[in-house]
Amino acid sequence: MVIGKRLFWIVVALTMFFAMLFLLQRLFMPKYMSSVYEGRMVGEYYLCDKQNDVIFLGDCEVYDNVSPVELWENFGITSYVRGSPQQLVWKSYYLLEDALRYETPKVVFFSVPAMKHSEPQSEAYNRLTLDGMRFSATKLRAVNASMMENEQKITYVFPILRYHDRWRELTGDDFRYFFEKRRVTHNGYMLRTDTRPAGFVPPGPILPGYDLGEKSYEYLDKMVALCRAGDIELVLIKMPGLYPYWYSQWDEQIIDYAARNGLTYINTLNLSDEIGLDFETDTYNGGLGLNVFGAKKLALFIGSYLRDNYDASDHRSNPEIAQIWEIKSRAYHDMMQAQLAELEMFGEIKTFTYMP
Repeated sequence: MVIGKRLFWIVVALTMFFAMLFLLQRLFMPKYMSSVYEGRMVGEYYLCDKQNDVIFLGDCEVYDNVSPVELWENFGITSYVRGSPQQLVWKSYYLLEDALRYETPKVVFFSVPAMKHSEPQSEAYNRLTLDGMRFSATKLRAVNASMMENEQKITYVFPILRYHDRWRELTGDDFRYFFEKRRVTHNGYMLRTDTRPAGFVPPGPILPGYDLGEKSYEYLDKMVALCRAGDIELVLIKMPGLYPYWYSQWDEQIIDYAARNGLTYINTLNLSDEIGLDFETDTYNGGLGLNVFGAKKLALFIGSYLRDNYDASDHRSNPEIAQIWEIKSRAYHDMMQAQLAELEMFGEIKTFTYMP
């Protein structure tokens, strides 16, 4: 009887200890609600319905440019952008592996500029992707592939070990968003209505070498194998961003890889005129990414391509799916109108979050 009571109180004490650690971790971890909104992107995927026929993988070249709501409204295509800042190829691979735990898309688009890197670049960018992933064997493999030399895996398993000293930096956001789930993306798309023209685009500087990363090829091979095992079409794509500069030598290597592996490669930068893009009006940051007006044009191009080449399903006649996307569309247009009103009144955008 005494042993049983002791065991009971030990279990209670351990439960309270781990509950306290969980709550402190939730408090101390960055909320990304007033700045660096991109840190919310990866985690938002788990809040969405998992009925996506198309998934886009990559960095700002996808989450700035691809609007799933426009694909839905014009073609009835369901899609999600699993984007994050500086999403290197191994991160894209493991985010895809993670997504396949929940759904099986028909088509996956992979943004190829990440191929230029062969090694992890910074802990800060690692955190913006990896901290948002749910704990799983896939996340652990992603951490192993992404860590810098001075990082420790345990801090990704228990982030409080990394963020314990943030108590000095806590703000009202840390308490306000302790439980609240406000979103910053529309199925992964970062909506912007402002305009900053590209102006003159200088040629890229001469590089010491143009070979794409060996590790990147390794993980692109793994992505090809993963998609083929799931009967998923993999499409390589270069989005129409003017910066960072996309060299013809890189383009030729992607063309060659696609040909050798029986893949489709689309360079939308070379199709800007066909798409109808105007980098004086369709970009919000000088040509790095499109604003919503440019994203509308790109969605018409991508949607037409999917319809004509992959017989993409039009789900607008499905009441259950249509009801879900009606809510998404309403939130999308509400934010668009709010941003336009703020631009007219203040000359800047203040609305970057919304309730689902």
